[in-house]
Amino acid sequence: MTEVKVEKLQEFNQEILERLVEIYMRGYEGLREYGGEGESYAKRYLRWCWGKAKDGFFVAKVGDEIAGFIVCDKDWYSRYEGRKVGAIHEFVVDKKFQGQGIGHKLMEKCLEYLGESSDRIELWVGEKNEGAMRFYEEYGFRKVGRSGIWVRMIMRKDDKGQGES
Repeated sequence: MTEVKVEKLQEFNQEILERLVEIYMRGYEGLREYGGEGESYAKRYLRWCWGKAKDGFFVAKVGDEIAGFIVCDKDWYSRYEGRKVGAIHEFVVDKKFQGQGIGHKLMEKCLEYLGESSDRIELWVGEKNEGAMRFYEEYGFRKVGRSGIWVRMIMRKDDKGQGES
């Protein structure tokens, strides 16, 4: 396999948006209820991600091809925590690149980026997305609540993710 590079997304143009939407849509195959209402939703959502957290928008590239991305936010107000925390808004690896360690490289870059600025990191994952939950648990995230079809997970740096039940 070609070397994987993880880098901050430098520009957000139509071509890049189309590739990100393609990855996003493929990533939610079989889990459509979590992927929104299709491509138009995905485009709006990914534009929102870029506007909200462009400094924490990282892509993994295999050669020149984007293989996955993660959107990390240092400035997210969590209504559950009642304060600002780090957040992961979106995280998808193209199905054809899964199982090659790309997700781990993206997560490590995100955690490095959030670094000391966040003592707590929040994310939401679909309740049926067991593989993603196991992946997040490897990094110290714990399930702490739910809302509808979504499970809230947090990682606390002070206690390596020992979450409330």
